[in-house]
Amino acid sequence: MSTNGAHHVSSTAMSNCQLYLISPLDVSGEFPQRLERALEASGQGGPVAAFQFRVKDVDQHEAARLAEPLQAICAAHDVAFVVNDSVALAKRLGADGVHLGQQDGPEGILDVREARDELGRDVQIGVTCHASRHLALEAGEAGADYVAFGSFFPSETKQSEHRPELSMIEWWAEMVEIPSVGIGGITPDNCGPLIEAGIDFLAVSHAVWGGDEVAAVKAFADKLG
Repeated sequence: MSTNGAHHVSSTAMSNCQLYLISPLDVSGEFPQRLERALEASGQGGPVAAFQFRVKDVDQHEAARLAEPLQAICAAHDVAFVVNDSVALAKRLGADGVHLGQQDGPEGILDVREARDELGRDVQIGVTCHASRHLALEAGEAGADYVAFGSFFPSETKQSEHRPELSMIEWWAEMVEIPSVGIGGITPDNCGPLIEAGIDFLAVSHAVWGGDEVAAVKAFADKLG
């Protein structure tokens, strides 16, 4: 997972599906300790490959303050630290990656190529593609390092009317080398078909942070094998 000190979201070094943790909106208080426990439960080379820092309605200075301890915890556990939506914050923090949505973020919709120009070749760029092969192929052609499909199930974290079919994941896994991330209401109980379809990463938030994070990571680990 490391290249020249950077942690990457990549399927090339792994044969099994892994976890991509997404933060709750509130990462203050005891959350750094919760993240530490979750990553310790994952263990070296365990199921957690990446962590996305996703906060809303805070200025960049406050976001950076909240992010710094979480970024240090991720670095200590060889887990990629990805910033949601903000290329400027990703650049300020020297983050391992940035995730770009299709909806207007704080800086508006950003082109993958523009993000690459800002962040350089080593930073991982992911793109939300909902249930669209077209958006995913466009993102790949623009230089995205991974694409995210969803929501596969009703989500406690973010509402979405998009429901991709498992057949799209199977097609993507067979036809395209760029890693895929499944998102939306994924739990240890319902993730099996996604893993079997060939998804590279399971993006999870409420399933981990909505209860005992250690038990949740271990439950996912049992399913990921």
